[in-house]
Amino acid sequence: MAVPQSKDELLAAMRASYASLGKALARVPRERFFEATLDGHAKHGKMSVANLLAYLIGWNGLVLKWHRREAAGLAVDFPETGYRWNQLGSLAQKFYRDCEPIRDPDALLALLDERYQALTRLVEGFSDAQLYGSGWHGEWTRGRMIQFNSASPYRNARGRIASWLRQIEGQSPDGESVHHQSRGENA
Repeated sequence: MAVPQSKDELLAAMRASYASLGKALARVPRERFFEATLDGHAKHGKMSVANLLAYLIGWNGLVLKWHRREAAGLAVDFPETGYRWNQLGSLAQKFYRDCEPIRDPDALLALLDERYQALTRLVEGFSDAQLYGSGWHGEWTRGRMIQFNSASPYRNARGRIASWLRQIEGQSPDGESVHHQSRGENA
């Protein structure tokens, strides 16, 4: 998908990637939601689908926080108060901890949807010029910063989940590989 250059393109990218993510999430067995068997954000790390949702919830929440602070005339700490851009791994861990008390997959999904809906309303409230007319954080426009933390990670998460689903669908409930006989083979 091309990088959005307008409000309409950004909203379309957000809607398409979120809908695609939703379809993948609907296929996740609820009993496996909290298993740390999904490839993580750190090299060779593992996380759960719940952690991945916490990551998305966290970044969506930061975008909303940035805009609340800006609207109140307050300084915006990018990416987050107490974190620098070179500490994103630690920030991801914070997001996981923030959502750790939520042990119901449907509650996590509802929180993600709430953040997505709020981001959509936020974007709808801006003009093309406000979103893409000039740099907002350094060289990055407001629209690009929103896209970096919504449509792009939604698409990435959908890919991670789809890959993981292909892996687990080839396993028995105890995690062992299930080998299917091809047609025409004798038993």
